[in-house]
Amino acid sequence: MKALLTLVLVAVLPVSLLAQNLPSRKTYFAQSKKTAPAKTAVAAAMPAPAPVPLSPAALELAEGVQVGRVPCELGASVSVEADPKAPGYFHVRLGKETFHMAPVVTSTGALRLEDPHAGAVWLQLANKSMMMSTKLGKRLADACMSSSQVAVAAAMEKNPPPSLLDPVTPPTAMRNALALQDGE
Repeated sequence: MKALLTLVLVAVLPVSLLAQNLPSRKTYFAQSKKTAPAKTAVAAAMPAPAPVPLSPAALELAEGVQVGRVPCELGASVSVEADPKAPGYFHVRLGKETFHMAPVVTSTGALRLEDPHAGAVWLQLANKSMMMSTKLGKRLADACMSSSQVAVAAAMEKNPPPSLLDPVTPPTAMRNALALQDGE
């Protein structure tokens, strides 16, 4: 009988202790709703840092940024405008959000505008542009194309660039020079 009573207590006691430690579902959601607005108020109260003067390389990149309204997929559009108060900086709007972006030098040749405070990146390639969020880890707008980018994309469809996985064939002049070397 003692063994049965001990077995029941061992089985029931942890469950009863667990039930006492967990808040009710109603209490849990009420607490999370109270703390969420406080975080956004703190984030909104933080002022954006003042623009830092850009390097000559960044200013040169800024000259290649296409400004204006750029239509994107799914009916979205992005507006890129030069900031008259800060040379080389741009105001980039997506929906109701506005980002203050500066050009960043890349190793790939893509034009990259960044707003490190908001965690937003605007990438401008020859055939399309896109807006990405580094904080959310996803694309906010994709397949954004100005009229010049539409022309480049059409040309790339007619004459696609070589794939990185295709074997490299040397140009004709190089092949002729190699053939002459082998003949000697």
